[in-house]
Order: sequence, then C-alpha cells, then structure tokens
Amino acid sequence: MCIIRPYKDSDASVLWAIYFHTVRHINIRDYSQAQVEAWAPQSFDVAVWRQKMLEISPFVAEMDDQIVGYVDLQSNGLIDHFFCHHQYQGRGIGRALMAHIFAVGRSQGIKRYYSHVSITARPFFEHFGFKVVKTQQIDVRGQTLTNFVMEKIENTDE
Repeated sequence: MCIIRPYKDSDASVLWAIYFHTVRHINIRDYSQAQVEAWAPQSFDVAVWRQKMLEISPFVAEMDDQIVGYVDLQSNGLIDHFFCHHQYQGRGIGRALMAHIFAVGRSQGIKRYYSHVSITARPFFEHFGFKVVKTQQIDVRGQTLTNFVMEKIENTDE
C-alpha cells in the first residue's frame, strides 16, 4: 500500500537519489548517455537541491516504510517534478501520486494541470488525460533534450 504525505526537509537526499536513479535507469530508454548525465549529474549541490524541494513542496510516496516517489503541484497547476523510484515502477505509485494531486487540485480549484514531460513519461501522462500542447527542445548543461508541454483541463460542466 502506498502512503502519500507532505515533504520533510530530511527527505531531500532520498528524493535526489530517486530523481538521479530514475533519470539514469529509466529515462536512458529515450535519451542518450550524455543527455541523462547532463539531466542528472553525478555531482550536485545539496543546498541547491534542498532549496528546490522547499520551493516546490512535494508530496512524498512511501511503501513498506521506504520513500518510493514524489510529486509536486503548484498553485497555478504546474507539476514540476514527478518521479517514481526506478525499482518500484509499475506498482501503482505513479497512479496514487497522480490521484493525490488531482484531489489536492480539486480542493484548490485548479482546472488546468500542466507539466514539461519527458519522452519516457509521455504515455503515463496521456493515460491520465494529458494532451501534448507542444514539443520543445530544451538545453540542459550543454545537451539538447526533447520534452513535451502537456496539459489536462478539468471538465468544468460538473
């Protein structure tokens, strides 16, 4: 069973590990070695990462007392980070995180969700009703990566 809770500062290093290993082990399917190394560099500034996590205030997923994923939802509907542990994929963690942010979004009156989605994550987001708004090329530490601006508009006829 997946439990979702608010972020704590002590989660920062575990969330970095999830981010790093997911990019390096999962996104390598759709991006080159050089691209994933630029996206998730071997060395990182812990203080910068901690500050980013404080800014986005993610929700953290736990399974069997282990942190297995995280997601954030900003007040404007932006999903900035959405990562599931590379060894726990396909176990419903992403589905639970997505359901959680939709519930939070409903309580906050969010009608439009959007994200900058990797090639790898695009089918997952499409499964939850997100549509590609545009394909883009972004520069990350000297590497050009393709991703998609995707959005989901909630039905306002309810």
